[in-house]
Amino acid sequence: MSEDEGKITVYYDGACPRCVRERRCYERLAGKSREEVCWFDITGREEKLRNIGIDPHKALTELHVRDETGRIVSELDAYILLLKRIPLLRPLAWLIGLPVIRPLLARLYHAMVTRRLRASGRL
Repeated sequence: MSEDEGKITVYYDGACPRCVRERRCYERLAGKSREEVCWFDITGREEKLRNIGIDPHKALTELHVRDETGRIVSELDAYILLLKRIPLLRPLAWLIGLPVIRPLLARLYHAMVTRRLRASGRL
């Protein structure tokens, strides 16, 4: 059994202070469940991302998560997969997946990411 078997991998922007804060918050809320998650900082790892089938620009603008089977999901599906790992946050995962909420949240998410990347000169 490999070290990462049975775990999900979260591809996050380690150069983003907010992303790093959100990772810490997740780990704090996850408790022991945090051991089921591998974190991969995408900063400067464009070639590695391409090798696993993730477009580096998309990785910068959308959260990506690889599940236990190797399937990679992005954007809100990635958040839902991650949030379902924490019992306290499962209702939130359900809520953001609702057909009425999801499109609105997706637009808001993309607007926030675009603003963050422009402000940091990375877009």
